[in-house]
Amino acid sequence: MQWKALLSAAALVCSGAAWADNYPSRPITFVVPSAPGGAMDAIARTLAEVMSKRMGQPIIVDNKPGASGMLGTQYVARAAPDGYTVLVTTSAPLLNAPFMFAKVPYDVKRDLSFVSQICTGQLVLAVNPKKVPVKTIHEFVAWARQHDGALAYGSYGVGSASHLMGAYFSTSNKLDMTHAPYKGESLMVQDMIGGQVDWGIGTVGVMAPHLRNGRLLALAVMGDRRPAELPNVPTMAELGFPQPEYKPVGWAAMLAPANVPPAVLNRLEEEVRAAVQTTAMKARFQVYGMHALGTSSAEFRRDFDATAPVTERLIRLSGARSD
Repeated sequence: MQWKALLSAAALVCSGAAWADNYPSRPITFVVPSAPGGAMDAIARTLAEVMSKRMGQPIIVDNKPGASGMLGTQYVARAAPDGYTVLVTTSAPLLNAPFMFAKVPYDVKRDLSFVSQICTGQLVLAVNPKKVPVKTIHEFVAWARQHDGALAYGSYGVGSASHLMGAYFSTSNKLDMTHAPYKGESLMVQDMIGGQVDWGIGTVGVMAPHLRNGRLLALAVMGDRRPAELPNVPTMAELGFPQPEYKPVGWAAMLAPANVPPAVLNRLEEEVRAAVQTTAMKARFQVYGMHALGTSSAEFRRDFDATAPVTERLIRLSGARSD
């Protein structure tokens, strides 16, 4: 009986390995849980083109927006665990949604497999220099205290990273400010330039052109390092704000359904890591102020585990939770 069990196990391993060796043998679908036309969609489509050439099979991008990204994420969580349906997403439906909504139709760590973080982007805190006469973050805090209750900050949506960071900055510095959420970052930036809101936190890629032409003034960036696009803008930590709440950065990542064979996950991870180093992907990242990552699945999981409690605190503090 023992020999039969060993032989059966060996047969399963061999058949699994052989199946993985033939992967992919048909088209793969990248599910993007957001609408076409945005940064995530563009990154996913370029990634699909690069990986399709490398893997020798078509890769279809299927946009499934809705419910703050939960619709598409749930779709992948319930898909067959064969590596032919994968999720390409921002961190929002993975990190934010579970703490924002009472009912989330999936458990990230139970229902999904971590493949790789594709790229990362940083946030920058900026002001309208015509409305806010400051040059540094410390001057801004002092000036804001003199105008307590009269200032408004913009974000690109309730529960977005810009909302969470803006709320934390206001609360931790004991400032009374009004949150003005927008349906998209371009609208937020437009109103920052127009003076409808005094300050805001946005992505480096979107903000950088307006910072360079002087319409907006950058006071600090979030994260552990200065972005290449804004080498003269210090991090919050450099300015004396070392709190971990200022460390999280946005990222895009690939995940698969739970129980996908390890060999298939390894193949997907290898392909993502190779793809992000190509000229095509680097050019796409540059457009949106993103930077290549290509983490291992283990690195992805560790980062997720470290960031989740910080995100939970930020959401609780911001009042963005919707029951």
